Amino acid sequence: MSLQNLVTNSAKRFPEALAVKCYDASLTYEELDQLANRLAHALAAHGVGPGDRVGIWLGKSVYAIAAMQGILRLNAIYVPLDTLSPAVRIRTIIGDCSMRALVTVQQRADVVLTDTLQKTTCLCIDQVDLDAFPTTPGDWPAPADNDIAYILYTSGSTGKPKGVSISNRNALAFIEWASAMLGATRLDRFANHAPFHFDISVLDLYVAFHVGASTHLIPDGLSYVSKQLVNFLVQERITIWYSVPSVLTLMMEQGGMLDISTPPLRAILFAGEPFPIKHLRKLYTRWPDVRFFNLYGPTETNVCTFYEVIQLPEDWHKPVPIGKACSGDTVWAQKADGTPAQPGEEGELMVAGPTVMIGYWGQAAHGDRPYATGDLVRVLSDGSYDYIGRLDQLVKVRGYRIEPGDIEAALAEHPAIHEAAIVVAGEGLEARLIAFIVPTGDEVPSLLEMKHHCAIHLPRYMIIDEIRITRTLPRTRNGKLDRQMLSMQEFSVQTEGEKKCSASK
Repeated sequence: MSLQNLVTNSAKRFPEALAVKCYDASLTYEELDQLANRLAHALAAHGVGPGDRVGIWLGKSVYAIAAMQGILRLNAIYVPLDTLSPAVRIRTIIGDCSMRALVTVQQRADVVLTDTLQKTTCLCIDQVDLDAFPTTPGDWPAPADNDIAYILYTSGSTGKPKGVSISNRNALAFIEWASAMLGATRLDRFANHAPFHFDISVLDLYVAFHVGASTHLIPDGLSYVSKQLVNFLVQERITIWYSVPSVLTLMMEQGGMLDISTPPLRAILFAGEPFPIKHLRKLYTRWPDVRFFNLYGPTETNVCTFYEVIQLPEDWHKPVPIGKACSGDTVWAQKADGTPAQPGEEGELMVAGPTVMIGYWGQAAHGDRPYATGDLVRVLSDGSYDYIGRLDQLVKVRGYRIEPGDIEAALAEHPAIHEAAIVVAGEGLEARLIAFIVPTGDEVPSLLEMKHHCAIHLPRYMIIDEIRITRTLPRTRNGKLDRQMLSMQEFSVQTEGEKKCSASK
C-alpha cells in the first residue's frame, strides 16, 4: 500500500461516497480519482516525473487535494506551500528543493516566478483545460516504501526554511495506527482545520481516504472565526475533529461550543501545544461520550506518542501527559549523560521507528538514527511521559532552571486569566519573569494578586516579577503560541522605556 493508491482503492469500493467537500465544491471518490488522473497527465505533459518536486500553492479546495494525489501518482513529491507566505519565502522554498513545477493560479504565478526560477514551470489551474486530459491512469511507476511522498517546510533555527522529507512508509505507519486507534469507518466525517503545510492535516486527509470517509475542508479565512467554526462542526455533522488546543478554547469561549448538548462528534484530537487543563476540563465534562486524545510529535516524526483522556481529577493542574509510544515507534527519555531516564527523572525525548523522517531536503539522509526532539519530558510511574518544554526555551533566573510552561499552567488556573505566557527579560541578577496575560473578562488581576496566586502553586523563584495585560497572545500560522514575537514585544517595551528614561535625564 502507498499514499498513491488510497483514493483509488476507496473509489473502487465506494465510488459514489463523498470524498472531499469545501465551501464551493465537493467530489465523490470516483470524481476525485478521475480529477487526480487528469492533473497527473497534465503535470506529466509539463515534464514531471519520478522524484521531481512539485509545489502546491493553492487555497483549500478540491483542486489542492487532487493535485496532491496527481503528483503522488507520478511518483513525484508534493510540497504544500503556505498561502499566506510572502513571495520571497515561496521563492526560497522553490529554489531550495529545485521544484520542477508549481501548481497554482495565474495571479500567484505572476508574483513568484522570476528569471532566477526559469527551470520551474507552472500549471495554473485557472488557465489549463483539464478536461483535455484523460481520467484514466497512465503507465506510472509504483513507489517504493522509502520513496519521498511529500516535503513539509518548517522554520529553521538559522532563519532559512527546512524541508522535512516524509516517505510513504513514514506516513502510512501513522495513518494505519491512527485509523485503528480511532476505529475509523467510511461513515466518519473528518474536519480539516489545519493548513496543508502543517503535519496535523495528514490525519484529516489520509485516515479518511484510508477508510473511505469524507473530509470537510475549513476555508483559511474561517480558521479562527469561532462562531462559524462551531456552526461548521454542527452543519457538516463532523465526527472527528483535530486541531491545536487554542482553536478549541476559542470555540468554547467565544463560539458557543459548550451550548451544544449532543454534538455529532465522537472524537476530539489536539496537538501542537499544551491544552490548559481548566479549558480541557470544561469540554471533557460537558461531552462525556466523546473520546479525547492528546497527540504529540514534531514534524520530523509525525505523531510518536499519544494519550487518551480517561479521567481529569480535580487536583490535576498541569496539562495532560503526552502518553506512550504509538505508530510503531520506540521512544525514551535520555539524560544529559546519555543514559535512559527512569520514572521520576527528566530527559530529552528520543524517537526511533517507522515515522522518523527520511531527512531534511538537501542534507544527508537521517538513516536509522533516533531523532532527538529537543523536548524535555519527565518519565511517569506507568512509563508514559509528561511534556515539560523545549530544551532551548529553558531559562535560568536567579540561578534556578525554569520552564516557562510551568508558570503559564499555574497562571492559567486563576479564574480571571484566560491565557498566559512567560517571557524572561534581562540577564543574570537583573533577569525578570514577565507574564503576558489575557483576562477572562473585564476584571484585570493586579500584580500583587498574581504574585499571591503564584506563591500558592509555585516555588518562590518562579513567582512572576511583572505583568503585561493584552487582548490576545501572538500565534503562528499554525495556531501555536509565537514566543519569538512575544520576546520581540517585550524588547520593544524595554526599548521604549529606555528612551523615556534617556529623555528625562
